[in-house]
Amino acid sequence: MIVGTAGHIDHGKTSLVKALTGVDADRLKEEKERGITVDLGFAYQAQSDGQVLGFVDVPGHEKLVRNMLAGATGIDHVMLVVAADDGPMPQTREHLAILDLLGLQRGVVALSKCDLVDATRLSQVEQEIRALLRGTALAAAPVLPVSSISGQGLDALREHLEAARQDAPTRALDGHFRLSVDRSFTLSGIGTVVTGTAVSGRVRVGDRLRLSPSGLEVRVRGLHAQNCVAEDGMAGQRLALNLAGVEKQQVQRGHWLVADPLHAPTQRMAARLRLLPSEARALAHWTPVHLHLGAEDVNARVALLEGSSLQPGGDALVQFDLDRPIGALRGDRFIIRDQSALRTLGGGQVVDPFPPPTRRHRAQLVRALQAMEAATPGEALQALLALESPYGIERRAFSLAWNLTPDALAQAEQRAAAVTPHDTAGDGEAALWFTRAQIQRYQERITEALAAHHRRSPDSPGLSQEQLNRQVRDKPTAAVFALLLTQLLRDGSLRRHGAALALTSHETTLQGTEKLIWERIKPWLDEGGFLPPRLSDLLERDRTLRKDQVLRTLQRLQRMGKVHPVGAEYWFQTDQMLELTLRAKALADADPNHRLNVRDLRESVGVSRHLSVPLVEYFDEIGLTERDAVGRHFKRDPRKMFGS
Repeated sequence: MIVGTAGHIDHGKTSLVKALTGVDADRLKEEKERGITVDLGFAYQAQSDGQVLGFVDVPGHEKLVRNMLAGATGIDHVMLVVAADDGPMPQTREHLAILDLLGLQRGVVALSKCDLVDATRLSQVEQEIRALLRGTALAAAPVLPVSSISGQGLDALREHLEAARQDAPTRALDGHFRLSVDRSFTLSGIGTVVTGTAVSGRVRVGDRLRLSPSGLEVRVRGLHAQNCVAEDGMAGQRLALNLAGVEKQQVQRGHWLVADPLHAPTQRMAARLRLLPSEARALAHWTPVHLHLGAEDVNARVALLEGSSLQPGGDALVQFDLDRPIGALRGDRFIIRDQSALRTLGGGQVVDPFPPPTRRHRAQLVRALQAMEAATPGEALQALLALESPYGIERRAFSLAWNLTPDALAQAEQRAAAVTPHDTAGDGEAALWFTRAQIQRYQERITEALAAHHRRSPDSPGLSQEQLNRQVRDKPTAAVFALLLTQLLRDGSLRRHGAALALTSHETTLQGTEKLIWERIKPWLDEGGFLPPRLSDLLERDRTLRKDQVLRTLQRLQRMGKVHPVGAEYWFQTDQMLELTLRAKALADADPNHRLNVRDLRESVGVSRHLSVPLVEYFDEIGLTERDAVGRHFKRDPRKMFGS
């Protein structure tokens, strides 16, 4: 169990820790000279069962609240120290407000310096403390009179802490390892050492971790857990890690040491923020603040997502836009202080560390954040899926936000009955979740749009992906739309011919005279391979064919996607066009500038100048190629335009 002190300056926090443990937590020369705690101090006390009780001693001066907040991460039990002669003071109140905002519910009040006052004063101060605690998470905390000088009440305090340790809830070890760094230093012959409280998971000697937000990879050479040499450390313990691969100056207070999957710095995060009732006025949109999360302190702006202002004592969903990236996950507690860092404004809990920008679909964002506030990942995922967002739910971002292991992620996925389009199934980086009903509805809208097109234009080969996307009203994002098309193609519901998509059941055929004409001219087109004869030559060879009838037939075949006109004289069948364009693309790929040279094309495939120029102009016309200052380059893959 980690015990954290809190309270006003000179109320005896450090002296009390020393009286309990025998360790002076003031380690800095300045602290010794001035007699006050300036930075975090640490002490440990071995217990009879072999366990170790850890103490984090924090400074009480108003100008050092930043350091106090850095030490509050990972505290299990609060020891609020109030001097009996002074009673509650400004930092007593501010520290108590901070502890309440951080959600710390277990603690004790040590009424220090009790040997300096009489019983009447002691009773009066205890009543003041009870009034102060009322309405906070520590309202039921015992108040124990103690003296670090005479030893009065120390046994009772020790008994309380021991009982609290025995009753302390076990920290869940599921989730990837994560530690908030509060100190870094170098030891001669050992190297870089960082300390902090592990907030999740487990770490072992030899593990490779990431220093976030920099992303630097480090290796754990050795570790101390609760001030004892150990082979592994776990959530809830104070750890000192000897790291390879990093210098002291590369590690700062506020950095995180995390397992590789958790390295995902964010510069924007959504949260539930509560403004302290003591604030004189409402918090306005885009207020600049200092945000404290873990041991980090970063400047930020508060974007209100609900209402135009946040009233004192109220709470609302907000988005923080940060000056620089930090590590944050769902459930992390934070505190905000004013821009000058003189007073605490409020605090809360991170809801989504990776939200979209607030300017996009704010109402939809609020509903998604409310879903993310569910108690468990499975419930949150179920609530998110029920919103049926056209963007889907990003599997990796959700897993990251909740710090889920693969097994825990699979359980949440199963509980929520989440499904993914085929192309992303099993791909942890790209997978998107939807409900099965949502996927089916989207697919039905796609097939309905194609069926309507086939009824309107029975001789059309279908619609391109872009055309189909425009015609479907109820649809997901363009990327997901493409995945659904792929799934429908794999399932056999759709077929593709070149760029055209059609229902598998749709058939485009010629009838009557047009069918007979095609049967007569097709063999002639086949004879030419991928270089068809001119139309005038075809008509010259068979004078029984009328030009207007042949053109009508070819134009209908063009609408069916079976032939392609180049200039006024040439008609290419689709397989011929595919072979020709593949050769052209190979020439462009071989060119140093990846440009298609008309002369090279003419010489490579043996086409005449009469055909080569209109041919490349046709490539431009259909969007296969495009000309720029350097030359003509391919924009699309010929197989996607002309392949079956």
